[in-house]
Amino acid sequence: MASKRQIEVGGVKIGGGAPVVVQSMTTTKTHDVPATTAQIAELASAGCEIVRVAVPKTEDAEALGKIVRFSPVPIIADIHFNASLALKAIEQGVAAVRINPGNIGGPDKLAEVVRAAKAKGIPMRIGANSGSLPKHLEDLAHKDQAEALVEAALEEVRLLESLDYYDFKISVKSSHVPTMIRAYRMLSEKVDYPLHLGVTEAGTVFAGSIKSAVGIGTLLAEGIGDTIRVSLSADPVEEPKTAYEILKALGLRERGPVMIACPSCGRDNVGVHTLAEEVERRLEAYPDRTFEVAVLGCAVNGPGESGDADFGIAGGRDVGFIYAHGRVLKKVSSDILIDELFHEIDKWISEGMHRPKRLKMAKPAALAMAEMSAIPLE
Repeated sequence: MASKRQIEVGGVKIGGGAPVVVQSMTTTKTHDVPATTAQIAELASAGCEIVRVAVPKTEDAEALGKIVRFSPVPIIADIHFNASLALKAIEQGVAAVRINPGNIGGPDKLAEVVRAAKAKGIPMRIGANSGSLPKHLEDLAHKDQAEALVEAALEEVRLLESLDYYDFKISVKSSHVPTMIRAYRMLSEKVDYPLHLGVTEAGTVFAGSIKSAVGIGTLLAEGIGDTIRVSLSADPVEEPKTAYEILKALGLRERGPVMIACPSCGRDNVGVHTLAEEVERRLEAYPDRTFEVAVLGCAVNGPGESGDADFGIAGGRDVGFIYAHGRVLKKVSSDILIDELFHEIDKWISEGMHRPKRLKMAKPAALAMAEMSAIPLE
């Protein structure tokens, strides 16, 4: 079920009906303040709304004050095993801490961290990872790893609740997508806290994006999940880019244009994959505009398949066609097709992005294609 509780991470609302929040994690050495803040700025520009930084050493914790001050988005400190680092991070003004209550140094140390978080009014992220389950759950993990993940997370929940602390979100990540999906489904039935979704150690941009889309997308489509991170072995900027594509595909968030493109066939005279890649690259320059562009490899299906898009192009060997709001706009030479498309998009944006009333496409594709061929070349 969807989470009922809501927390705030540096003013960003999570859970309780708030929009799904996109986060990522830096790959720099946190104590290298210039490098870390530069990467945070890149992530924020890509749409990242919360950034987590690793804090394995005292020098990293001591750098957090400057990082928090320079960051355009809330910072979460990632802490393991060391309560003193968590206390230092909280003291430095982070928006949240990510800890494992069971390995932070014992009940007294955990209570100390919770008191500090309460005093600052900041939340935590807790949860389990299939690669680091506690030893006493190993037998259960051999039988059902998803159940072991959920039990590990619930043990952490009980620890925090025993300290009268309820300001947290939970994760139960696994690199095995079916396990991850089952674990979150089980957990969502047992708690009403916000859930942070992710397929841990997902892989490269190609494989990791697919795994994340399947795992995260399945759960989001069921109404499960409040924050997401796409974990990729790549430049971290790729993570929020992929995250937003997942959210856009589900109609949950809008950030930048949506592109649809045909998979090509024997009628393709232009190399639609090349056309689509170039259009997609140039659409990255419009992160704050929401519109749809269709890229087709020929004029046969162009009138119909680009009919719902704001703009569309259909390529040809020598000429191509530009569509706007379901109608043929003009025919141009193939070598300037993309330039003319973006000329029309920019003109439309400058005129206020008005969407005219659409006429239902009544003509068969063959007739529409014949009529388009008669349009004078611009």
